[in-house]
Amino acid sequence: MLRALYVDFNSYFASVEQQLRPELRGKPVAVLPVMTDTTCCIAASYEAKAFGIKTGTLVREARQRCPELILVESRPALYIDMHHQLIAAVESCLHVEQVRSIDEMWCKLSGRDQKKENAIALARQIKQAIAQQVGAMMRCSIGIAPNRYLAKTASDMQKPDGLTVIEQNDLPDCLYRLELRDLNGVGRAMEKRLHSCGIHTVEQLCQARKEDLHHAWRGIEGERMYARLRGEAVPELESQRSSVGHSHVLPPALRNAESVYAVLHRLTQKACMRLRSYHCVAGRLQLSVKFVDGWRWHNDTPLDPTHDTRHILKGLEHLWRDFPKGRQQIPLAVSMTLTDLTDATALTPSLFESHQSQDQLNAVIDSLNLRFGKNTLYFGGAHVARDQAPMRIAFTHIPDRKLEDETFPPVPKKNKTPN
Repeated sequence: MLRALYVDFNSYFASVEQQLRPELRGKPVAVLPVMTDTTCCIAASYEAKAFGIKTGTLVREARQRCPELILVESRPALYIDMHHQLIAAVESCLHVEQVRSIDEMWCKLSGRDQKKENAIALARQIKQAIAQQVGAMMRCSIGIAPNRYLAKTASDMQKPDGLTVIEQNDLPDCLYRLELRDLNGVGRAMEKRLHSCGIHTVEQLCQARKEDLHHAWRGIEGERMYARLRGEAVPELESQRSSVGHSHVLPPALRNAESVYAVLHRLTQKACMRLRSYHCVAGRLQLSVKFVDGWRWHNDTPLDPTHDTRHILKGLEHLWRDFPKGRQQIPLAVSMTLTDLTDATALTPSLFESHQSQDQLNAVIDSLNLRFGKNTLYFGGAHVARDQAPMRIAFTHIPDRKLEDETFPPVPKKNKTPN
């Protein structure tokens, strides 16, 4: 029985750029977080991938591999707008059960749609709707399978613009040609752990006992993997937000200690606003600075659980005292993370402090920035970097444009006639 249809958009950021800028179509394109040779590519078009350029490839290396490579600076707000248009296009054919990331979503199949021929026809209808309603460059690979996990696996088997069906009677043989790392949930560390258990191939993984996978995953997740690989419908565990953070690659003009502090200040203020929007408080602040020579400076401090910007900025100031300001190497990138998150409504207020004035100040700052836009009101420590640290899109986090204070115009709606 086919229960899931998974949609995975191919080379998403680069495809959006090629859709919006016709002059880029058919050409090797790499999308960068900032326009500098010291950063890496965060996306590559399929024309660029033909030269071995992929996510994480250093710009200098990418230029060497493909001298004709066109470099484009990331425009996250436009990618988010396009994301919502794509959801609407898929929804015009089949309800989107869950958005998995900026470029992935899955739909539940039921009734007649669970038959192979009907599911395939539905997948083709989705592809046509995307081309007509959003644009012909927004190609996707679709996987259809007995459960969401195998549908995701199937969507990765044929790219770009693929359509792969895994039926129950195809299992497990159809998975044997894959590498362990091709499977979602098997990263470098998990692969090493599987090797230590004598599992080196997907065939060995599929033939392993449930007890063996419980041991390899060190818990119930191994048993869930055992069931997924057999096509069983495994309910997803409810996930809880564990951290809020931001990172930024420094442009050359800001690669100095004063600017590092200002950028961290700005990142922290952004994170505090997001923290409050999630109705959470944080119990720890972590900072990291990467230098050009690859060395990293890390520091962290506990916090009395809070979402107050001033309180968390005091933590930043405390950590900053230990920053190696006299180091000769040049800082390249910075990041900050708020961790140990808990529900703000479950927090017991201190008997000795009044939080009312802090909450009122934070509410005023948030409302003014949401209403009037970026940098309407901010703490002065971020002044040098007030225009830095634009919106970033993580693999599983789709930013709220209002919270991220971006000002890009929305992507224009496409006419029904495909390009």
